[in-house]
Amino acid sequence: MPTYRELTDAFLALRLHESPVIAHASLSAFGKVKGGAEVLLGAVLDSVSALIMPTFTYKTMVTPATGPPNNGLTYGRDLDSNRMAVPFHPDMPVDPLMGALPETLRKHPAAKRTFHPILSFAGINADAALNTQTLYNPLAPIGALAEEGGWLLLLGVDHTANTSIHYAEKLAGCRQFTRWALTPQRIVECPGFPGCSRGFEAFAPYLQRATRSVQVGDALIQAVPLWGLFEIVETQIKKDPLALLCQREDCERCNAVRSL
Repeated sequence: MPTYRELTDAFLALRLHESPVIAHASLSAFGKVKGGAEVLLGAVLDSVSALIMPTFTYKTMVTPATGPPNNGLTYGRDLDSNRMAVPFHPDMPVDPLMGALPETLRKHPAAKRTFHPILSFAGINADAALNTQTLYNPLAPIGALAEEGGWLLLLGVDHTANTSIHYAEKLAGCRQFTRWALTPQRIVECPGFPGCSRGFEAFAPYLQRATRSVQVGDALIQAVPLWGLFEIVETQIKKDPLALLCQREDCERCNAVRSL
């Protein structure tokens, strides 16, 4: 059962106390943390200068009957999901797929959250980065964090949870997609939607030399400088434009990239 002291000691070993970070986490990977998600979040906040996390809300998404071609999407298919879609609002809970820590961050009294109806971020001491997000550039906070010397922090998860690789894909000119979201006023078109991340763990060996890591119980904590990550991913994509794709035959986004 990791304690707050054990967690902060681990983060201290990563030497991130003066750095802003974007974090992804699996609370369950740590076993039973004494104090739960609040203690894990507190340990992170006490060990870095600023923190952002994705607080995505997929239940706002709707699928139109028609749309742009080769968009990694079957139009007119998800009628039941469309009927269950919920308009985005700033207090909407984080999608459960994101884990417990982003929701804990979202509810923190010092946290601020962006207003993208699908791909929002929440953060503390990261207003400048959060304010760069627009409907047309949803991953901009990651780039802004990199400009500030930011780091990626993986807490018990691997690179399939690493949203920053999506930003590197954009820098490398990879295909992005359009999705649609329900808001209180109307359905909004959301360009710049990223591709599939199931193949991202294959990049771990390339990132190993730039990675700082420490073990806490059963959980591996990894830290990677964002600019280093971007450079490595861009280099590998230029060598092999299909390097990040998953192998699932039914993956519409990866298949859309292969068809180009």
